[in-house]
Amino acid sequence: MSQKSSRNATGQPNSVDSQVSGADRRQFLGQSLVAGSATLGAGLWLGGGAQAAMPGVHRSGNDILKVGLIGCGGRGTGAAHDALNADPYTQITVLADLFPDRLPSCLESLEKAFPDRVKVPAENQFHGFDAYKQVMASDVDVVLLCTTPHFRPQHMEAAIAAGKHVFCEKPVAVDVPGCQRVLAACREAKEKSLAVVSGLCWRYDLKVREVIQRIQDGAIGDIVAIQENYLTGTLWHRGRQPEWSEMEYQMQNWLYFTWLSGDHIAEQHIHSLDKALWLNNDEVPLKCVGMGGRQVRTEEKWGNVYDHFACTFEWENGVKAFTFTRQMAGCANDVDDYILGSKGNAKILRGTIDSEGETWRYRGRTPSMYVLEHEALYKSIREGNPINDGVYMTNSTLMAIMGREACYTGQEITREQLLADTTVLGPQTYEFGDVDPGLIAMPGAPGKKIGT
Repeated sequence: MSQKSSRNATGQPNSVDSQVSGADRRQFLGQSLVAGSATLGAGLWLGGGAQAAMPGVHRSGNDILKVGLIGCGGRGTGAAHDALNADPYTQITVLADLFPDRLPSCLESLEKAFPDRVKVPAENQFHGFDAYKQVMASDVDVVLLCTTPHFRPQHMEAAIAAGKHVFCEKPVAVDVPGCQRVLAACREAKEKSLAVVSGLCWRYDLKVREVIQRIQDGAIGDIVAIQENYLTGTLWHRGRQPEWSEMEYQMQNWLYFTWLSGDHIAEQHIHSLDKALWLNNDEVPLKCVGMGGRQVRTEEKWGNVYDHFACTFEWENGVKAFTFTRQMAGCANDVDDYILGSKGNAKILRGTIDSEGETWRYRGRTPSMYVLEHEALYKSIREGNPINDGVYMTNSTLMAIMGREACYTGQEITREQLLADTTVLGPQTYEFGDVDPGLIAMPGAPGKKIGT
């Protein structure tokens, strides 16, 4: 995957210092990232989360759990609402964001909905690239990591080092070394009896869990093939203001820069890929080929991400997942998971299974999966059985990176190649000013500069 280095913001391939390096890192990745849920423990919960004994902290149902939010945009504000809806004894006490103007709107939204449970004085409102450090130094019990994906490994490491429980949005990183850092932090979290719950919310949806459980119990026989569709419209763009530096422009429009978002195959389509991974024992695929590009979003404003990807992933048992994602306006949309079995088929998001002439449809409860994942987080803390979703949330991110690199390079990417990759995307230091946005990947050829 030598072409990858051309997309570093610095223009050079970099490596990251961590708990393991070089050949040891490759061995660690090979053993830990691929092995599935057993890596973090034998006690499984909700498709890959492990439990461990925990000290009797917050064991009482009415103990206050203080929560800090890092990333006060729409998703972060939503996660804070979910945290307050999920447990009556949670309080939001600290807010942090890169941009100071994001704090007031987030705070106003939370205070309006929960006037007695949002206690964030001015001295607990932080902004800037290092704002996360002040959150970790506070007395919060739980942190919500909801910034752009590039910063997730850094924030995860800091949270676990500070002894905080974590809700971690997806994806967990934008490159393989970042995944390595997150998994190492999750391993440390297990040792410290700290909970780590993933923002891969379909893992907590009651309908999806029921359908997948039935598939795993043999309702459609052996899985033959999987089709994952995430064909949807376009998302927001905040434009460019003359007073913004290049760094601020990219941060304001982070979806469109691979070093910040991982591209939409990782930032959005990961939800689909995660369900395919779930049905394959949470293991990173054996290999992947794919194609993708920029057919509609070709202007400079769209950074260096693609607007469509099509990938074929394959596991050791021969099962293949055919995955498609597209962000284009005016096209037919479809978001669902189609599972073909030897005795029938299932549509996961529709909640249906057709097998041997009979149709089963999910008719159970459909509470918000966003609230359910937070309910599970706080329940596990209070019961002393902290969830650890570290393996599957890392492996799903790796699967997304594998697909991205297959499409960016035009080459087959094997699991061995993927796990050996040491490329780090993005700058080595963070400050408002100039920053290289990286190149637009060109399959089978070197990348090109944005705007050319």
